Amino acid sequence: MKKIYTILTLSIAIFVASCGNEDKKPVVDNSPAISVKTSQVTANTNSPFLSVSGKIQATNSADLSTRMMGYVNKVHVNVGDKVRKGQLLVSINNSDLQAKRAQVNAGITEANAALNNAEKDYNRFKNLFADNSASQKEMDDMTANYEMAKARVKGANQMKNEINAQFAYSNITAPFSGTVTSKNVEAGNMSNPGVPLISIETPGNFEVMAMVPETEILEIKSGTSVDVLVKSINKTLKGKVKEVSTSAKNTGGQYLVKIDLDKTEANILSGMFTTVQFPVERKATSSMVLIPTEAIVTNGQLSGVYTVSQSNTALLRWLRLGRTFGDQVEVLSGLNADEAYIVSAEGKLFNGAKISIQ
Repeated sequence: MKKIYTILTLSIAIFVASCGNEDKKPVVDNSPAISVKTSQVTANTNSPFLSVSGKIQATNSADLSTRMMGYVNKVHVNVGDKVRKGQLLVSINNSDLQAKRAQVNAGITEANAALNNAEKDYNRFKNLFADNSASQKEMDDMTANYEMAKARVKGANQMKNEINAQFAYSNITAPFSGTVTSKNVEAGNMSNPGVPLISIETPGNFEVMAMVPETEILEIKSGTSVDVLVKSINKTLKGKVKEVSTSAKNTGGQYLVKIDLDKTEANILSGMFTTVQFPVERKATSSMVLIPTEAIVTNGQLSGVYTVSQSNTALLRWLRLGRTFGDQVEVLSGLNADEAYIVSAEGKLFNGAKISIQ
């Protein structure tokens, strides 16, 4: 039996080996070639833009605070609420002001009574002095008393104006119509002078605050059109330089430049970070590889470009990209100067696809 099993196993091995020795026919790709347009990578030693960082903010915004210390009675709004000009936002306890106002009102009543009495004495002595029945000294004393009484009434009224002004700081109202963007206080908290309680802004109109180094600030002119790349939404907006600071005393050698953003349908918000590109050429320290953004292929977080292999097939090359300059993007690695890449194709490209260069 052992010999029979050995012969059977050997026969099966010979049969398998003979099957494996059959000639394999090569697979021929008969699909038509995809017509493509290519472009040659060129190294640029001049950056077409000066790029600086910036931040979006609302053109009309305000941080509201108070000049008085007191407990907050009530906060009448929440973040995101739309408010109108003059609307009450925060109420601060003003019982001490009410007591002072009562004292001032009592002082005004007393001063007015004293003024009426002084005026009667003045008129009486004026008639006596005209009839030579009063001395010059008595007339001078009555005149002085009358003028002091008028001054006391005027001073009491000014104190009332001061108290009324302080009441305005106990009721924080909206200086303009807008939207509440932050609320830094709750009922029962202690308000402190100068500490922001509520922030509001008018949505729709935005500007960008950018910091330009001292080596480039002389090239920036008011009215210059710029490109503003909003990083979070990956969109480039148009803007115009509105203000150029001439001092960096308080900004650490960086000069403040304010840019008005054009009206846009893009969903932008205050606080978004941007890259502002000024049309100022700069000499680069090394060659810069730039390719058009339309040639970029994206897959999730990866970005690449199709190149041409030696066998005339499409080859996807993953890239590490840098800054965006208008309709071009900087290639940091993955593509060298003098290499060709595919700009457009008349069909769907994939790795290994046959191509025909137009």
